[in-house]
Amino acid sequence: MAAPLARAVRRPVVGRFFSTAVVLCKRVPPLGPMPNQQFEGQDVESLEKYRSFLRYYRTAEKEEKKSQWWKTYRQFQQEEEDTNKEKADIGFPHFTPHNAKTAQARKQVQRENRRNPELERAARLRTLRIPLDEVRAEWERTTGRLHVQRVAEHYGVFKDLFGDATFVPSVTLGVHFNKGDEMLMPVYHGNLVTPTEASAPPDVTFEAEEGSLWTLLLTNPDGHLRETDSEYVHWLMGNIPGNQMHSGEQICHYFPPFPAKGTGYHRHIFILFKQDRHIDFKDELRPNPCHSLKLRTFKTVDFYRKYEESLTPAGLAFFQCAWDDGVSQVYHQLLNMREPVFEYERPLEYHPKQIKYPHAKPLRYLDRYRDSEEPTYGIY
Repeated sequence: MAAPLARAVRRPVVGRFFSTAVVLCKRVPPLGPMPNQQFEGQDVESLEKYRSFLRYYRTAEKEEKKSQWWKTYRQFQQEEEDTNKEKADIGFPHFTPHNAKTAQARKQVQRENRRNPELERAARLRTLRIPLDEVRAEWERTTGRLHVQRVAEHYGVFKDLFGDATFVPSVTLGVHFNKGDEMLMPVYHGNLVTPTEASAPPDVTFEAEEGSLWTLLLTNPDGHLRETDSEYVHWLMGNIPGNQMHSGEQICHYFPPFPAKGTGYHRHIFILFKQDRHIDFKDELRPNPCHSLKLRTFKTVDFYRKYEESLTPAGLAFFQCAWDDGVSQVYHQLLNMREPVFEYERPLEYHPKQIKYPHAKPLRYLDRYRDSEEPTYGIY
């Protein structure tokens, strides 16, 4: 019996081999049905109605609490917020008023005003006068500092000057440019000031204790002509005793704004630092007068990191400035250079191919296809 089996084994096999392989893999369960997939292919009118908003609201709350495999829009937004870096607070500690207590106090004042017959009579006769100075003082005392910080964040002041750091202005900084004839141009938080109005140093006021030292900086983060991440320092005063600006050390004298034509609005930012001690600013001194843009190249974050052990930002004010005729004099007379002009080359206006028999077109449809030398009466 063994011989025939051996001969069968040695016999060559003619034909094709068919081999099969079994692949073992872990089957992934399906993610699940998509929202509203159960209603596909059904008549909407035949579905069960909630009949009241309360029933719909309760059902929606139950569905919201269930764990779903997909991500909602709110979850995507929360993840983006979590990935954002938390900004370091480099300013003085500040008190954030409680919203509930503030709202309750405001309602109490409103009730008292409604019960006051004199206010009612003045409002009815349109003789009521609101003391704006008292309103501004109350705003600065309560929530004004947080509002200023929010506005500065909106304009990108902290991002462009301090990177990932921020601070709440704890000192109210008053800046006024003298326009002549006893007229003042104030600087708030983003208002427009022309270069002609800011041609001379402003009057800076702030409340300070006796014996305290301060540093005032005026910088422009939008006007550098060569380096994108650099600034131009327009004014730098150090070791200011109290609020006596004229007694401080002039590190870099005041230079008027010079936004180039065609570059839009430039932010000019005043930063008030409080010093813990007397600082030697010999490394920051500029010649007087300093009409060199290279010497005025500046970075606020580097300046702060160098003296961060002795400086704490406390005040903030800034204005926006665009080109006017006074800028040309600054470039020609002070900087002794040609004035740069930036122009935007607009592309030619696109006109689709002309239709031989236009339908539902305006009456002056052919004006856009006339020769440039012929007069046109508007583009349609």
